[in-house]
Formats: sequence, C-alpha cells, structure tokens
Amino acid sequence: MTSFAVHRNGQAATTDDLAPLAFAGYAHFTAMQVRGGRVRGLDLHLERLRSASLELFGRAVPDDQVRAYLRTALEAGPDDVSLLAFVYAPGGEFAAFGADVRLDVLVRTGPAASAPEGPLALTTVEHERALPAVKHVGEVSKKYFLRQAAGQGFDDAAFVDRRGRLSEATIWNLAFWDGTSVVWPEAEILTGTTMGIVRRQLDRLGVPQRVQEVTPADLPGLAGAVVMNSWTPGVAVHRVGSVSVPEAPDFLELLHRAYEAEPLTAP
Repeated sequence: MTSFAVHRNGQAATTDDLAPLAFAGYAHFTAMQVRGGRVRGLDLHLERLRSASLELFGRAVPDDQVRAYLRTALEAGPDDVSLLAFVYAPGGEFAAFGADVRLDVLVRTGPAASAPEGPLALTTVEHERALPAVKHVGEVSKKYFLRQAAGQGFDDAAFVDRRGRLSEATIWNLAFWDGTSVVWPEAEILTGTTMGIVRRQLDRLGVPQRVQEVTPADLPGLAGAVVMNSWTPGVAVHRVGSVSVPEAPDFLELLHRAYEAEPLTAP
C-alpha cells in the first residue's frame, strides 16, 4: 500500500486523465492532513470547495459526492496521509464556461506532513494575491517570495498589502497575541481551514479574539506571533523583517490545545 495515490472522480487516474492538466492554472483545491483515516474540520474543507467552485465555475460538486471521492482515495493508502482535493473543468482552462459546465475532482494523497519546528524569521514583501478568498492553483508568487526570503537569510515571507497591513504569509495564515487576546489581521486573505478550526474552538474555550489591522509598526506592541496552515495550528515567529517578536510559548500551547479539541471526522 503506497502513500501516493491519484484519483479522478473516484477512479485511479490514468496518463490520459493527467496529461491535459500539466501546467493548467484554472482550478482550486483544499489541503488536509489525514490521521487514522480522519480529518479535522471536514465541514470547512467541504465549504471551501463548494464556495470556490461557485466563484470560479458557477456551480459546485455536491458534498456527498466529494466525500465519496475522498473515501475512495483514502482506501488506497495508509491511515496517515497528506491529501489534496482539486476541482477543475476538463474542457480546457481557456474555454468559456456555461451553466452546464462539468466539474471533475482530482484527489492526491502523499506522505503525512509536519510543520517546521520554528521559531521562524519572516521578511516582508508588498504583495496582494488575486482572488485571495479562493485557494486556487498556479500561484507562482508563493514559491518565488519563499525563495527570495531564503536568499536573504529568512525562513519565509509575510505579505503587506497596499495599505501597509500585514495580511498572510506565502502558505500560511498569520495570528498575533497581545497577552490576553488572539489578534487576527484585518486584510483580504484566504481564511484557512486550520484558522477556522482554531477560531471556533477558541470561542468554545472562552478565549478573547478580535480582528484588527496590524502593520509592521504595530509589532513591537504585541506579545507573540505565529503562522498556521494545514500542517499545524501554530509555529512561532520570532522576527518579522527587522522587528523581534517574543516567542510566547503559552500562546503557542493555547493554539495547539484549541486545534486538538476539534474532533477528527471520517469523510
């Protein structure tokens, strides 16, 4: 049994299925870590695929059908995997889509992933993603800015929008700590599924949260910063640009505790 499997609409994908997708750039996806055949925040992943499909194609694959495709892919591999589920239209990315557009779902599994240990140093770059609310493919900027950051001696890059606000990082959401409350940046961002999990579990734990604009100039007044994505609910950030940020282990522990309170669900 292999960690790697690729299925199209619930069937093992063939070369003919995959060849038209080489370098194709009009699709969207969600990424999840599966443990014991189950995943946290399944409802958020399904909602992400549904809303993005409506935005890009004007229609969506029913949730029950998506879940069936996920189950089929998971049955082909071990209990612990990384899983990516893509939605695309097979008619070609430069075709005009009508109301009857057909959507295909490609599911890829691979070895289970984990986050870097941290703490991380982030450079800042002025950048705003196109369609930030959609987790779409073909974003060369994410890899480009990561490579640029590494070349400058940083671990990764955080984005600053045209209004000077910190928004997100290359493949991460940002979260901050003021000593008593979790602060989420106010900007046009992709709301991650892990971010959604953490926010609703923090509500259940009674932990104060707020959304506010955060600029690099605000960082000295904060007590901690992290990045999070499907790999992890939090990796400490100790520097953003030239500004040092406290590592705040209690903040990190709180985020992990909130995430782990979310039940695992089978597709």
